[in-house]
Amino acid sequence: MSLYDLLWQPFADFAFMRHALIGCFALALGCAPIGLLLVLRRMSLMGDAMSHAILPGAAIAFIAYGLSLVALSIGGFIAGLVVVLLAGLVTRMTELKEDASFAAFYLLSLATGVLLVSKWGSNVDLMHILFGTVLAVDDAALYLVAGIATFTLLVLTIFYRPLVIESFDPEFMRATSGKGAIAHFAFLILVVLNLVAGFQALGTLMSVGLMMLPATSARLWTDNLPKLCLVAISIALISGYTGLLISYHGNLPSGPSIILTAGLAYIGSLLIGTRGGMLWRLFRLRHLEG
Repeated sequence: MSLYDLLWQPFADFAFMRHALIGCFALALGCAPIGLLLVLRRMSLMGDAMSHAILPGAAIAFIAYGLSLVALSIGGFIAGLVVVLLAGLVTRMTELKEDASFAAFYLLSLATGVLLVSKWGSNVDLMHILFGTVLAVDDAALYLVAGIATFTLLVLTIFYRPLVIESFDPEFMRATSGKGAIAHFAFLILVVLNLVAGFQALGTLMSVGLMMLPATSARLWTDNLPKLCLVAISIALISGYTGLLISYHGNLPSGPSIILTAGLAYIGSLLIGTRGGMLWRLFRLRHLEG
């Protein structure tokens, strides 16, 4: 097998592989910066909670309209938005912290979504919604994913400063501008939108992986914010491309292959990352001992 056959032939020969690759690249451009902001806000697990929060809306849309791209997207977005609003309301009206309220609503959402699909669907339908299939991404899904990625990058560019300030020092943002809650809510909407985009290709359980793993890996390579964003996007792009090749040549599920590739990048970053990797820390400790 030549290098061309190994690295590019699947994409040259099959339209569904090209669609999957474009979809993964669009997801990487939108999800990686959002995941990075979640990591900086110490809200990494909240991304996982939000990925489950969209399930009831998607399940209801599936029961009513079947595997309709528009219906599933609108249903998932509405469900995620409802959870964001309810969690924020509970946080402001009770003593519970935001992470606790998100955890409670995410568990309720996950259980409700699985129950709905199991009752009125089938195991195949449930597996499709939970895990998705990036190899089945069509033109409509590509337009949706690309549109959400473009919108995300546009919003991040326009509101870069308030989003970054609110990530590092939300109290300062509230004290100086009084718009901290608005920035926080707008950011959570971007999280929901990108999870809806990822849900179309990777399912609710996998979509958060391409958002969080590259971002977490990037933190082990640099502490400069623009470089962090570049590294996170690069890891997400490479994970999508490599994961699809592994899926094709190994006859493996595409979504898990992509996420596991991103996981290998994270493990590699843990070992050799220049900003906190285990081997670098060990080398520095030995250097200090000497």
